[in-house]
Amino acid sequence: MCGIVGYVGREAAIPFLLEGLRRLEYRGYDSAGIATCGPEGLTIDRTVGKLVNLAAKLGESPSDATIGLGHTRWATHGAPVVANAHPHVGGDGEVVLVHNGVIENHVQLKQELAAAGYDFRSATDSEVVAHLIAEGLKRASEAEGADANAPYLDAVRWALSRLRGTYGLAILFRDRPDLLIAARFGSPLVVGVGKGEYFLASDASPLAGRTDRIVYLADHQLATLTPSGFTVHHREQGRISPQIERVKLDELIPSLEGFDHYMLKEIHEQPEAIRNAMRGRLDDQDATAIFGGLNLTPQQLRSVDRIILTGCGTSWHAALVGEYLIEELARIPVEVEYASELRYRNPPIGHNTLVFGITQSGETADTLAAVCETKRKGHRTLAICNVVGSSIAQAADGGIYLHAGQEIGVASTKAFTSHCCVLAMLGLYFGRTRDLSFEAGQQTIEALRSLPMWVQQALQCESRVRAVAQRFADATNFLYLGRRYNFPTALEGALKLKEISYIHAEGYPAAEMKHGPIALVDRHTPSVFLVPRGITYDKVMANMEEVKARGGPIIAIAGHDDPQVEALADEVIQVPEVPEFLQPIVSVVPLQLLAYHVALIRGCDVDRPRNLAKSVTVE
Repeated sequence: MCGIVGYVGREAAIPFLLEGLRRLEYRGYDSAGIATCGPEGLTIDRTVGKLVNLAAKLGESPSDATIGLGHTRWATHGAPVVANAHPHVGGDGEVVLVHNGVIENHVQLKQELAAAGYDFRSATDSEVVAHLIAEGLKRASEAEGADANAPYLDAVRWALSRLRGTYGLAILFRDRPDLLIAARFGSPLVVGVGKGEYFLASDASPLAGRTDRIVYLADHQLATLTPSGFTVHHREQGRISPQIERVKLDELIPSLEGFDHYMLKEIHEQPEAIRNAMRGRLDDQDATAIFGGLNLTPQQLRSVDRIILTGCGTSWHAALVGEYLIEELARIPVEVEYASELRYRNPPIGHNTLVFGITQSGETADTLAAVCETKRKGHRTLAICNVVGSSIAQAADGGIYLHAGQEIGVASTKAFTSHCCVLAMLGLYFGRTRDLSFEAGQQTIEALRSLPMWVQQALQCESRVRAVAQRFADATNFLYLGRRYNFPTALEGALKLKEISYIHAEGYPAAEMKHGPIALVDRHTPSVFLVPRGITYDKVMANMEEVKARGGPIIAIAGHDDPQVEALADEVIQVPEVPEFLQPIVSVVPLQLLAYHVALIRGCDVDRPRNLAKSVTVE
């Protein structure tokens, strides 16, 4: 969701700003812009569409200004037109800024500012902030002997006090061409510390190759950056000492490594991502899992009598898998909540309930808000996420990192399987504190250790999936059907197809098909059945018979050498036979590949599907 970059130093700013925005393209955007401030004053360039359009425009007359900021916008207010692209100007041109987030009271503020004579040129909520800071400059103290940055910092503070909502802001001033101010609340910003130069970005990836010294700004913090140094302030408590972290950023430089798309690369990275999720976390001696970041005492661990898993989209599907896993292995009641609903509900949560927020980015606004709300009420909150230093990692009482590596493709793949793997280990972890036997714990560990191999074997179905995709790429509707562990997998498969191919698809428990969805079955609507051998195998076969009787085409995801499935299905994609609790992680692989190849055949932008953002930082 949107991208911010900023630079102040001794070199020309534009090369870093453009490269930084390129590294943030994966977040999703519909327009882009850059502002610089030099001897000629403020210069702003904005374009709609891909970043190459902005690069072409800047190439006509590049500026050598040594301070600037850039932005890629994902529309929340106003259509994707140049007038709504960032950066936005405030007052008579004395302020220019870029903004991530949503200002909830922008209508009221806009009315007040318009009445005061401010002229609005866009339909965005962000322009309101620019004008508000310009108004703050009029009110700021310019007492003799004051810090030269003080009037500008005071103006920003005053403006922030009027805002209700979320923001990550980068601000330049026409009359201070050596000052960049950043402010954060609910939308991530990181400061990169160099030698005589300082960087700003909405995540760490643009800083790779420039510096490995990072400051993660927290909510209510502001940073002032000049070529001679930087300071960090709390909005209300004054100047604070920032914690500068050393971070290995080279791995954040995106590379396709021979693959045509990041999504395909990340699908094929899943065996290694799963290994990384398990590395150092399986304990043979006690037949359990080890997590160093949960921050729970043994007494607290044993007293847990209920778990709430909350997330959005793919993370919510992983949470559904986690519900099955934890209840089966640990016998602890688990509830799964949409984070977007939990944040506004007031459910009864007992003292011994754990709340896990599940999110790849660690910035998902609804999940972050749900975790913060439950924490505010005094409940223990934990996070499962992939991004070190993310907002949810800072907000939660503890948690678990996936260590899946950077995920560039908007449609999540390796994060889903890594989430499921971590949740399986959590089931083992809690189970061994209760009734799960030592022998069962050992068997679970043995199965988990074989999981990367099984996922690697599942990837060998790609040529078969490609042929199936060729046959059904023109369909306008798909049904995805599974039972038990494979019901959430069906939901995830349908979501992947919707996200990147724009085909309508729905996932259901296979038995629920008879209660309505069967009305959709016809010869033009393929049904994808997840039918690996297990407890409900015969039941799913019966559901397949019902679809076959109504002329519906059947694509079956099944184990090797299954003549019953082969006799019934129109197309069969084989995956390894694995223990039922690991079936979602293996069975989802052909569904990911099916979505990818269907989208490719249809000419869709696989890595950057329309209307979607990688990190959803707004409601």
